[in-house]
Amino acid sequence: MAPPALRCCLLSGGASRRMGRDKALLPHPEGGTWLERSLRLASGCGLPLSLCSGHPHHLILATTLAPQLPVALELLKEPAPWEGPLRALGRLMNQHPGEDLLLLAIDLPLLQPEHLQQLLAAWHPLRTLLVVSSEGRRQPLTAIYPAELANNLAAALGNGERSLNRFIATQPHRCLPMEPRALSNCNRPEDWPWDPASLIINVSQP
Repeated sequence: MAPPALRCCLLSGGASRRMGRDKALLPHPEGGTWLERSLRLASGCGLPLSLCSGHPHHLILATTLAPQLPVALELLKEPAPWEGPLRALGRLMNQHPGEDLLLLAIDLPLLQPEHLQQLLAAWHPLRTLLVVSSEGRRQPLTAIYPAELANNLAAALGNGERSLNRFIATQPHRCLPMEPRALSNCNRPEDWPWDPASLIINVSQP
């Protein structure tokens, strides 16, 4: 039997409360917004790509970039309730039954193509839940989730679970250590890894 297909899924649905502005629309030093940079990064894996967001302006921006990407881009408007990445992952698994999912998020601005290639190379011989980690901490938004987890995930959601990390802890999984800088999570202005002055650039929403 052939192994399940692998799809890359980018989450861009956070409220950005701690940042104080929409993280997806912040300027990235490599050009464009965080969302545009993340779409270019994810599409470099050569996998079918889905963008999941509850923000209509994110989907509009992605539509303008789609013709420039080397892979087909699927746009998924996440319906309410917006209850975090575990719920979003469940919806993606329902949308793509039988597909393994490489899950990424837009708020890891230092993640590079070589880090994704490292993750994919480690996953192929294992075909199991594989999560990157640094300094002993899992980063569940840079991970590959096998299709076979769909029923367990649905049961966890039905029982009120909303933490992706807690869900992972209940499932057989492997961790792939990665350099801490690659997984620098940027949720607040003080987490910004570049010149703070670049944060004041006005990025208008569509």
